[in-house]
Amino acid sequence: MGSTPEGTSPAHRYPEVTDGRKGDLYDAACPTRLLLDRVGSKWTVMVVLLLAESEEIRFGALKRRMPGVSQKMLTQTLRRLEADGLAARRVESTRPPAVHYSLTALGRTLVEPVRALRNWAETNMGSVERARSVASTLDRRPDA
Repeated sequence: MGSTPEGTSPAHRYPEVTDGRKGDLYDAACPTRLLLDRVGSKWTVMVVLLLAESEEIRFGALKRRMPGVSQKMLTQTLRRLEADGLAARRVESTRPPAVHYSLTALGRTLVEPVRALRNWAETNMGSVERARSVASTLDRRPDA
């Protein structure tokens, strides 16, 4: 992959977000944007909140608690959380294998912000829907 400047992530070559330094959301080249895309998705929010409820949870139990998620999407979400160091996977060598997931220490730091986002969304859902309804009505005006 070639050499990278000291303190730079070889994957992203963005020194501002490695070694404990902060990224810059407003910099188009900063991977912070990608991270926010991942941690802000509805499936990620649901998985993090469900993993926060127990020490460990099996894949099937997660899927049952998340109506509407496909097996493929849940698998992708869990793999991304693992790759980002937010979730851990443990496989029991049984027939069939039992796969368990849990939050890592880093993943647990995401729980409170995600809970706040969920609470905000559930509290303000009606206001947003009303605003959309008004905007939709305005968009249909003949002079618009």
